Amino acid sequence: MLEGAKQYQVPLYQRTYAWSKAQLTRLWEDVRKLAEDRVDNPKATHFIGSLVLAPSPTNGPTGVSEYLVVDGQQRLTTLTILLCAIRDHRAEHEGHMHRERINQQYLVNPWKPESQRLKLVPTQADRDAYLACLDSAPQAGGADPVGAAYRFFAAQLVAADDPDDPLDIERIESAVITGLALVSVTAQPGDNVHRIFESLNNTGLKLTQADLIRNYLFMRLPSRGEIVYKSLWLPLQNGLTSAELELLFWLDLVHRDPRIKQTDIYAAQQARLERLRSEQDIEAEVQRFSRLGALLRIILHPGEEQDSGVRQRLERLSAWGTTTVYPLLLHLLDRRDHGTATSEQVASAMLYVESFFVRRLLIGRATANINRILLSIVTEMDRELPVDRAVHAYLSIGRKYYATDENVRAAVRSIPYYLNGRPHQRNLVLRWLEESCGSKEPVTLDSLTIEHVLPQTPTTEWRQMLTADLGPEENFGEAHEALVHTLGNLTLTGYNSELSNSSFPVKRVQLGKSGIMLNRGIAAQERWGRPEIHARADALADRIVSIWPGPTMQATDESEVPWDVMNKALVELPAGSWTTYGDLAALIGSHPVSVGARLAKHPVPNAHRVLQVEGTVASGFRWPDPHRTDDPGDLLRAEGVQFDQYGRAARAQRIGTEELAQLAGVTPDDLPERLPRPRADQEVDYAARFLEQLTALQGPAVATATQVVLEAWTAIGGTLLYGTRGETSCFLMARDRRHELGDIWPAAIYPSGKFEVVFQHLSVRPPFGDVILREELRQRLNQLPGVDIAAAKIALRPGFPLTVLTDSDARDALLDHLRWFYDQAQMPTSDELIMV
Repeated sequence: MLEGAKQYQVPLYQRTYAWSKAQLTRLWEDVRKLAEDRVDNPKATHFIGSLVLAPSPTNGPTGVSEYLVVDGQQRLTTLTILLCAIRDHRAEHEGHMHRERINQQYLVNPWKPESQRLKLVPTQADRDAYLACLDSAPQAGGADPVGAAYRFFAAQLVAADDPDDPLDIERIESAVITGLALVSVTAQPGDNVHRIFESLNNTGLKLTQADLIRNYLFMRLPSRGEIVYKSLWLPLQNGLTSAELELLFWLDLVHRDPRIKQTDIYAAQQARLERLRSEQDIEAEVQRFSRLGALLRIILHPGEEQDSGVRQRLERLSAWGTTTVYPLLLHLLDRRDHGTATSEQVASAMLYVESFFVRRLLIGRATANINRILLSIVTEMDRELPVDRAVHAYLSIGRKYYATDENVRAAVRSIPYYLNGRPHQRNLVLRWLEESCGSKEPVTLDSLTIEHVLPQTPTTEWRQMLTADLGPEENFGEAHEALVHTLGNLTLTGYNSELSNSSFPVKRVQLGKSGIMLNRGIAAQERWGRPEIHARADALADRIVSIWPGPTMQATDESEVPWDVMNKALVELPAGSWTTYGDLAALIGSHPVSVGARLAKHPVPNAHRVLQVEGTVASGFRWPDPHRTDDPGDLLRAEGVQFDQYGRAARAQRIGTEELAQLAGVTPDDLPERLPRPRADQEVDYAARFLEQLTALQGPAVATATQVVLEAWTAIGGTLLYGTRGETSCFLMARDRRHELGDIWPAAIYPSGKFEVVFQHLSVRPPFGDVILREELRQRLNQLPGVDIAAAKIALRPGFPLTVLTDSDARDALLDHLRWFYDQAQMPTSDELIMV
């Protein structure tokens, strides 16, 4: 391939060099083994794939034969970098003649014009780094991928060079030059090489859809490609990552058709671009993409926005974390770029979107149809109105759950705010409320967390305080469940040992010392019961409606109880489990009596699994079918619910409000976001912060026991990954993202006191996608004293208190089960074994 006067040009439409250490290592091991095999069998070869070429139309009977590399440029570039490393190693250790020999035979065309000197001409973005390696320049082996490959091979050659074996590097060179076999396919002049490229791009590093779009564009720019690449494409490519480029092309399509899926980006863009006939039209498209790319960069990096009002709104929407708002944001910035909208109008439109998000969260509708609404707004809003009024009007009409002021006031009192939406969004709203108070204390999402003033696990003192507010027919458990997660009972605080389940007099003193304005009103109270929580809810509702504007007068009245949420939770309620009228009432912001009346009149699947708070069947229970007379208790027993001698269902099998929220989807499946990405530039020591929070909240005994578990986990080969939210969680990683099967972790530990077993996560990770393995994990954990995870919770994220770990026998047993989990996670699945 490389001998003779030849030149292989990597076209501009090809992706840049991108082989990683894993791929380099695989090639090196193949070469090293081949060199060893050829000692006994000199004709041994190793097949490394195919190379697809297209002859240059300028080729003549003499001179340098030029080819475009349609497929295989990553392998070809890697092999020439390896030859550069072999050349330099042998020149340094064996003699300078190796430099000229390898150069003239395999790397350059000597005595040819400069334009034809290189046997391989990489894509422009890689050219300088490649030339540095080729010419043994001081810049050779830089931080770029080409330089990294050169450094990798240079290091391997040093390690492989045995002073007692003068032929070892020569054997490696021979293995590369004459032992690596590939199939070379040369297209005919009339072949569509781009189609060949698309069909063959199924091995090695698969191109992204953005890569394919770039390829297509520059295939359509035969004469202007170099100029357009330098002036337009390269700045775009440098400003956005590969994933962000793909996002740009999707956003461009969604402006026209909100139904376009992200998996169909290339096909849809190609179909659109094929209608363009001239090279000038294609160049204009690249110019348009370049301009939109600059706007997308502002969306992704709001700090680069010049207008302070627009910048603030972009920063808030970026923090909210809903990417489906990007099509609208790009449209708004594009309108401003074309002069059809002002910065003030753009900022106003973004405020309406922010208000839309916040108000939906407050009424428990954070996720309902949100993607469809946001993706449709650009195509469906009124283009005749100013952009802010158009956005406001669109969000206000139809069933979009843009809550009115009245809806907000009612929901803040009753909806379990703490269980709705994503955790960081709940934190954001409280943070923004605090900022609206003009607080002088810096409030950052990383340093503060949500505090339940009335604790989730009430002590005797708290029970006495709340019981004083109840009527003769009211139940403490149901009243507590109805209040504890509502916004009126929540605030922001830093972690300290005085809070958690402390009595109100203790909390009151600590909150009074805080510089956080949200805490001042709480500290001013003499007690903290239902009247005080409702009063604070009303005050917060007043502030909310003043900060975040409501819908237009045309908004649909959506103040009815969200019975559909209750129905969804009941439909998802697993056999072998039960819940209560109070749990369901707390989920939807209603009352247990109202829930019972609703279930009696409107048939819902699994209504027989709703029991009274003590776990007994309600005396007035009736089947919707009047002809049905079987005992619901008998049916529950047949489903796996266990009852004691007094007819009370087992507490471990109860699905509480928090788990109902997961089943109903009001607490969305947050797994992709819950696992943080490690960042090399992190300034915060999250491991230390986790331990500090754990010690403050749970005391030194629990913190020490937990540390023992973490140290044992790392000793068996696991790693630890820490969350970056207000409450610093700790994930027990058995595999990380780089593993071919993806990441997996059995549990997350929270300083608030929970050892959470992530069955929900495990269900989509091999090998624990097999329910038999998850069930074995559950049964193993249930051997621990104080742990009783019901079989019905195997699709959820149940847990047990960290206090269990203070028992040395329980801790040792847990470590045995974690070792079992780790070993299972490292074993190949049956499919892998078949492939091997």
